[in-house]
Amino acid sequence: MKTLCLTALLGFALQTGVAQAQERFSPFVPSDQDNVERMLKLAQLKDDDVVVDLGSGDGRIVLTAARMNKKLRGFGVDIDEKLVIESNAAARAQGVADRVQFFHRNAFDADLREATVIAMWLWPEFQILLRPMILAQARPGTRIITNLWDLGSWKPDVEDLEPARVSLWVVPARVEGNWSWELTIDGRPIAYSAITEQHFQVVEGVVRTGNRREVLQDIKLRGEDISFTLMLTIDKVGFVRHAFRGKVHGDTIEGTASVSLPPHEKTIELPWRATRTATSAYFDPTGTNVE
Repeated sequence: MKTLCLTALLGFALQTGVAQAQERFSPFVPSDQDNVERMLKLAQLKDDDVVVDLGSGDGRIVLTAARMNKKLRGFGVDIDEKLVIESNAAARAQGVADRVQFFHRNAFDADLREATVIAMWLWPEFQILLRPMILAQARPGTRIITNLWDLGSWKPDVEDLEPARVSLWVVPARVEGNWSWELTIDGRPIAYSAITEQHFQVVEGVVRTGNRREVLQDIKLRGEDISFTLMLTIDKVGFVRHAFRGKVHGDTIEGTASVSLPPHEKTIELPWRATRTATSAYFDPTGTNVE
């Protein structure tokens, strides 16, 4: 197991009265090379990747990634200064020091904004402690790879269980909240008001148009890519089948809506742009006049 970069290891408080900043730590045990390669294959490395290892130990994950792909970049952070020095020496010896570097740094202080692949092999509690930082800093679509341990209630997107478990997660875009959009259907502007709830990559949602409400079906979220379907009766149009697909960019989603109108003999493609809003017309009074 690789060493987690911590502000202090277990021990007595310093005589100055400053207590240790972190009660848990992960001792360094070298990662199995076969599992390292399996993790990196799961990540499907790309030329423009930036591989970051939190608790990099002897550096083998980032160094192996640099050998597997001659263009990617990467860095590791570790609390053990001796391991950091040795890892940088290995990068020079292997001719990848122009693309790979290791830092004597706390993992909780690592800058993950540039990362596209984040590797960890730490005690499961530590991986969960780092989870909020990853979700706060890493861009949607960033892949996370781990050896053996998981990320708690955040279920992996992909797992390879044999001969030992390696797992991959994709950082999801944040889509929870109120969303509104408009489609021109049969020559009429139709307003939609949706509300979504999110637990990592699992999303549920409901939508309203006019006085009718319906559940969003088959919602899929992977990184910034989102898709879902909607079957809803629209006043003066009839039963309409929708299939939405788009990319999340902060408080907007842009993509296309495939719409099938009665008698459903053909499907039309419409531009789709949804905006996150502070309030939602979903909650407006409905009344008792139901057609």
